Amino acid sequence: MRTAVVGAVLCAAPAALPGPVATTARAATNAPDAPSYAFADDVRPAPAATGTTGAMSLDPGATYRSSLAREGKAYYRLELDGTSNAYVAVTAVPSADTVLSVGDGISVSVQNTDGASCSRDTATVGASKSPQPITAWGARELLPGRGLCQKAGTYYVVVERTGVHAGSGRGDGDSGVGSGTGGEERAPSAEPWELELAPVSEPALRKAAATRGPEAWDSATPTPLVAEPVAVRGGAGFTGATAVRQGVWSDKIVPGQTLFYEVPVDWGRQVSAAVDLGSAAKDSGYVVDALDMTLYNPVRAEVKGTAVGYGGTQKSTALPPLPPVGYANRYASTTSTKSLRFAGAYYLVVHLAAQVGDRFGNGPYGLTLRIRVGGRTQGGPGYAARSAPRGIFDAGAPDPEPEAAGRAGTVDASSSGRPGGGDPAMKAVAVGGIGAGSLLLTVLGVWTLTARRRAAAQMRASAQNPTA
Repeated sequence: MRTAVVGAVLCAAPAALPGPVATTARAATNAPDAPSYAFADDVRPAPAATGTTGAMSLDPGATYRSSLAREGKAYYRLELDGTSNAYVAVTAVPSADTVLSVGDGISVSVQNTDGASCSRDTATVGASKSPQPITAWGARELLPGRGLCQKAGTYYVVVERTGVHAGSGRGDGDSGVGSGTGGEERAPSAEPWELELAPVSEPALRKAAATRGPEAWDSATPTPLVAEPVAVRGGAGFTGATAVRQGVWSDKIVPGQTLFYEVPVDWGRQVSAAVDLGSAAKDSGYVVDALDMTLYNPVRAEVKGTAVGYGGTQKSTALPPLPPVGYANRYASTTSTKSLRFAGAYYLVVHLAAQVGDRFGNGPYGLTLRIRVGGRTQGGPGYAARSAPRGIFDAGAPDPEPEAAGRAGTVDASSSGRPGGGDPAMKAVAVGGIGAGSLLLTVLGVWTLTARRRAAAQMRASAQNPTA
């Protein structure tokens, strides 16, 4: 599990996952190599500066690739106007053979030119100590009544490691984790972590909106969906996340692997998710926080996470009830509610700890996702300009309303595995066919009526003039 503090302010083999996947060797484990993080195809290089001088400027809407040393800070620059909110998500990717402690992770802050902090967020690997993508975010928000970070100008994104000096450098075999390494002494890796940075700009509203968060909402625990699962293949990164909607989905996962799924959630809708992990072929101990599932919002800020230990028998865990998506959520008192401030693509990120392979075998293990999108679609807040990237706060086609719950959408294998409703071209043909059929029936009806009228007229004329 990870911690967050936002301040002031597979049916196929895993190797076939979409996106550019590279693998790295795993040390001290019997599990096969898990696909590593897949960076964006159009990623830009962003060398990290060791201070504010020379910090590279990040353009909202672009995606950047950088690296973070074990010690020291990495600096990047933002040039911001005085009307838009800015967010920067940073995903750190430790190599698969990195030795980690509970507190190892990253810290991300946004600072102004006077060194004042606009926001601060941290993310850690948690009790499993399993190498995995770790995401934290920073923000420059324009909020009423706030004195700092409210002006146009230069701001800095500051990224650093956490927990690098903690612990004795023991490997994952220390008590309670159950990695099967026999308590082998290994020093933490000094290799830098790769980074993916995703800056986003949110424009101002055309009209002022409410500045109070929701006071009441349906907080009942959702009933998990029951349906025949539809097979999908999870992505290996945020930009390659597999699109899914409300329904039940099946996948395969190997120890050390992280899978990404994208769920469109519109204004007013309420997302919930549960994940099931199948049983193992053998029973050999216990792994703490073996299966982890985290929900991120469209700017990759964490909403909520859940984790469950594993002892070889099937396990299930679910996100706690979450309020509907709403613009005014940003003024709420709790971090999870604040994060539900945008419509758009939400991300479910599922990780299976590497230690599961040491205890229970290489897998792959069966995975079942149960996703529900409740509530009623509402109108958006009305932005005065375009976001960057464009359309990031657009949920796309409307989701089915709650009455349609319980059925998984279909996956069109010819359209990159994205679910929902089939091929638009076939829809057009179907609609066109229906329209053409209706027109034909209309023409036949008119022709028939006209023919009958002509026949009647001829009969009347014959009766009036028999010799004609």
